[in-house]
Amino acid sequence: MVARAPVAPAAAPAGDLAMPPPTPVAPPAVADPRSERMITEARKARVAGDMDQAILKLENALTQSPDDPTVHYELGLVHEQMGVFDVAAAHYEKVFQMGASEAGALYERAAGKLRDGFQDEQVPLGKLSLGRVRIFKDPNAEEGQRVILTIPVQKAPGEDLELDQISVTVLFFNRNSQGEILQLEDKSWVTEQWVTLPFDFAGGEENLRMTYVIPTQDIQQERLFGDRTYYGQVVSLQYKGQVLDVQAWPRDLAARIPQQSGNAPGGDQMLPEFQDTLPSDIDPNYPLLPPLPTE
Repeated sequence: MVARAPVAPAAAPAGDLAMPPPTPVAPPAVADPRSERMITEARKARVAGDMDQAILKLENALTQSPDDPTVHYELGLVHEQMGVFDVAAAHYEKVFQMGASEAGALYERAAGKLRDGFQDEQVPLGKLSLGRVRIFKDPNAEEGQRVILTIPVQKAPGEDLELDQISVTVLFFNRNSQGEILQLEDKSWVTEQWVTLPFDFAGGEENLRMTYVIPTQDIQQERLFGDRTYYGQVVSLQYKGQVLDVQAWPRDLAARIPQQSGNAPGGDQMLPEFQDTLPSDIDPNYPLLPPLPTE
């Protein structure tokens, strides 16, 4: 299953009565140019792995602009990446309390962080990388089996990329009743959705959600094909056809994927995070945000 970056809809032909597309909510502009410069420098330091420098820059920006949502959101990202989750949550909560009117698109992103929890994500050292894939096996699926993947795609700041050239490929694998590991062939079992629109990497990360449903088999199908259960997946991130990052789980699945001229990164791969529950107020296909804070 290949998920490509969303593109803007084509203009309606002349004479057609079409509703204009909704105006996407953008992150607010940083009012103080000194703070804006320090935020940019902090982002570069964070991606390079220099957290001390990133915090120093952001603390200076916070002194200049104590109520700027971008400063608080960036401080949340840095502390989350360092594993200091209580401090990260405090900064995300600050952005969330500002509401959409003040924080713009950062309100939704902060709400998502507070809603979904945190994970120790890998720093993107190149143009793009995969964050830690989150796996949720739905125990309450009404029919068959349902597995939900949340796949973070991270972009280094300052990289001028053609966003429509970004794609994510997910190959799902099942185990049958004979113990064989087989790649999924019926792509209708998978649906995809970019859940952090607009797709602009304004916060350095976008999230793709893949929902994989193995339908219940009747007796005849089970006799023909055997029982099937979810085994794992291989997630590949590509830019202009070049493989930039790969995560396979379980790890033995990596050996089943043909090498692509040495493009796929080698070495140790990041392990996924297995989630036991999703918040009860979220539809996994169309996640809801918490309500706006009351004045």
